[in-house]
Amino acid sequence: MTTGFFWDERCFWHGGGNYAGILPVGGLVQPLDGGLPENPETKRRLKNLIEVTGLAHDLSFQGADPASHEDLLRVHPASYLSEFKALSDAGGGELGRRTPFGPGGYEIAALSAGLAKSALAAVLQGKHKNAYSLSRPPGHHCLPDYPNGFCLLNNIGIAIETAKAAGLADRFAVLDWDVHHGNGTEAVFYDRDDVLTISLHQDRNYPMDTGAFADRGSGAGEGCNLNIPLPPGTGHKGYLVAMERLALPAIRTFKPDVLIIACGYDAAANDPLGRMLATAETFTQMTRQVMALAGDICGGKLVMVHEGGYSETYVPFCGHNVLQEMSGSAIHAPDPFAEIFPLRQPDTEFDAYLDGLIGKMADAL
Repeated sequence: MTTGFFWDERCFWHGGGNYAGILPVGGLVQPLDGGLPENPETKRRLKNLIEVTGLAHDLSFQGADPASHEDLLRVHPASYLSEFKALSDAGGGELGRRTPFGPGGYEIAALSAGLAKSALAAVLQGKHKNAYSLSRPPGHHCLPDYPNGFCLLNNIGIAIETAKAAGLADRFAVLDWDVHHGNGTEAVFYDRDDVLTISLHQDRNYPMDTGAFADRGSGAGEGCNLNIPLPPGTGHKGYLVAMERLALPAIRTFKPDVLIIACGYDAAANDPLGRMLATAETFTQMTRQVMALAGDICGGKLVMVHEGGYSETYVPFCGHNVLQEMSGSAIHAPDPFAEIFPLRQPDTEFDAYLDGLIGKMADAL
């Protein structure tokens, strides 16, 4: 079986409003070409790179229908969807925090969720050995009734709920390695014991008031949420250690039917919204880790859903590495920063401090 690559050109047409980085234009904030950091180029350039290298021939390109209204209602209340649709039909606007959209924004967001939904269903139905959803707009910050952080619908939440309703699986694990806390996905499943949510993120980056290690879920979901807040500058080695000692053991213990990765690349060393010093090789190694774990516990069922990552030059190379690993392809895109970024990694003293921090979290579980 092949690796499914789910995408749609229309997702690149999502509009970002009049922003300069993360600041609304106005007053002393001068307009900026490109607007929001969440722009189409990081995703489009990833698709372009896999086509130029030939990796695309080792993937199965797929489209998808938009998530239906019934699908969306599994996560989002009708009042929110109605407000979103009305503003979209009126030409666009902004409903939450840093969530601008233009005409047709509702339909594009539903399509982004549909890609994630179809990628997950295809893996669970045995059509693909694993799959990657190039979703845009992203989804992991979107709460059921409040969008924020560039996210308008919770793509992974919708995909899981739809798969569960169809009887495709009972237990799901979500590992979010985006540099920002996956607060939306956490909120959707916080009181549930059938979905394990893990967020590996830069401590107090975004949102600044969520993502604490102490937040473990509530009610039936107690113990089914794990936040792994890491200090700025964690680097390549720190990410792999955190995966090995915290994230992977938790998933193994939970024994999901499928493993879903909220695959953001904003932990990369030159990302404008993160300070974590990960490299393309970091994403290669983390992909190997989760593929091996999925092979051990759930028949290799693995789905990647694209989230953040705002370096237009580096996201394509990080994503290419992930897709090369998923597909088992021999086609490689050499990292243009391979000589520079290793020189920026933490020293042994910082690594020792980080080992201690991760050890304390592991001991507390």
